[in-house]
Amino acid sequence: MPTVEVFNMTGQKVGDMELAENVFGVEINEGLVHQAVVMQLASQRLGTHATKTRGLVRGGGRKPWKQKGTGRARSGSTRSPIWVGGGTVFGPHPRSYAFSMPRKQRRLAIKCALTDKVNSKDFVVLENLDFAAPKTKDVVKLLSDFSVEDKALIITADFAENVEKSSRNIPGVKAINSNGLNVYDILNHNKLFITKDAITRIEEVLA
Repeated sequence: MPTVEVFNMTGQKVGDMELAENVFGVEINEGLVHQAVVMQLASQRLGTHATKTRGLVRGGGRKPWKQKGTGRARSGSTRSPIWVGGGTVFGPHPRSYAFSMPRKQRRLAIKCALTDKVNSKDFVVLENLDFAAPKTKDVVKLLSDFSVEDKALIITADFAENVEKSSRNIPGVKAINSNGLNVYDILNHNKLFITKDAITRIEEVLA
């Protein structure tokens, strides 16, 4: 069973905490994690690109010249794909790139991502995290106390408005609650800050 240190908001150790083995100590499946990331990024694609076929291009309603007797190729429209200014044959059309994964696979991918953070010592457990008011300097001080200069992800049990507003102006820093936990955010940030309450909530859902 993995054991991690618990810190307060000033970076001082206040105790230890045991993590659930079946959530933070699973065998990492890299292929499954990759599939989960691709699924999340694919669902964010707009898919609004479009091209016009010969039926959508303006003009070309009159036959350019008569069918026979001119010595030229037969043609019925100046908007044929082989003409300059014509339509596109196999161009892209609006579509959705989203695809889904089974729920058990999605949850296992999150467990693998969390386990990787614990194994790499990039997993910081906070006793609690709350600010009296939304101030960016409070998050800057928090990162400074832990000597974090890279991208950081802050996870709270419930939506913490002051924490979210305090971190939104810092490049590379993002704050989410346990309900919005996802593989991409975990892997896209080098350091993960999480409260004890958030760990309890995650273990209740994923264990």
